[in-house]
Amino acid sequence: MNNTSVEKIGCFNTILDPYNGLTIDSKYLPNTKDEFELNLDFLIEEVKYKRNLIWIYIDITKSDFIPIATKKGFFFHSCDEDYVLVVKRIKENAIIPTAANHTLGVGAVVINDKNEILVIKEKISNLGYKLPGGHIDNGEMISTALEREVLEETGIIVQFESIISLGHFYPHQFHKSNLYVLCIASPKTSEINIQDTQEIIDAKWVDVNKYLEDDEVLAYSKAVVFASLEYRGFIKANQEVLCHIKKDFELFFPMESKTLV
Repeated sequence: MNNTSVEKIGCFNTILDPYNGLTIDSKYLPNTKDEFELNLDFLIEEVKYKRNLIWIYIDITKSDFIPIATKKGFFFHSCDEDYVLVVKRIKENAIIPTAANHTLGVGAVVINDKNEILVIKEKISNLGYKLPGGHIDNGEMISTALEREVLEETGIIVQFESIISLGHFYPHQFHKSNLYVLCIASPKTSEINIQDTQEIIDAKWVDVNKYLEDDEVLAYSKAVVFASLEYRGFIKANQEVLCHIKKDFELFFPMESKTLV
């Protein structure tokens, strides 16, 4: 079997992963609880001396399958809005990768040709003006998220240039860590037009020096802005050089890496 081979065991189409575990996608689950339990018993017996783990994606429409799985020794691993992923350890010392344990965010340093920096004020924050930014959505690239967040919060169209800072914060939402990527972006428009009026109460251009002298601005924000004025940061790699990567990707290197940027 190779890494993507499919084996029919009972009613399940199982996919073998590189770690000798079997994965069952929710679309291959039977329609009834009785059929699910019967075939799950058969599967466990069939692979108990051959495989390390069994993973099952259970769709929210079949959530009544979950108690059956947990009764058979499966436990929760992770979830999304429409499924739960459960796993059973077949081999005693088999390693189970941890679930995703970080949230991702992106922020922008946007400075125009008048030496003004783009800043926002949030409804939920008692702090002063901050750099625009927010969550990176599932499957979204850093540069795409940056441009989307700035547009939503300020109405300004920007173009990603480089990564200038990476912050790691714990604890954050949901008792997880947060990775926050601060980027430099160049403005392509100048007129403020807030789209996300539910979260943002004001956005404006402020003289960079005045912003850096403002006592209400966090030291962290000031450090990022100072860095953006002094360094170019990490820029996106040349996609053609890395065309062997067969998935959506962004890779960033210091601008001095001439062969990759």
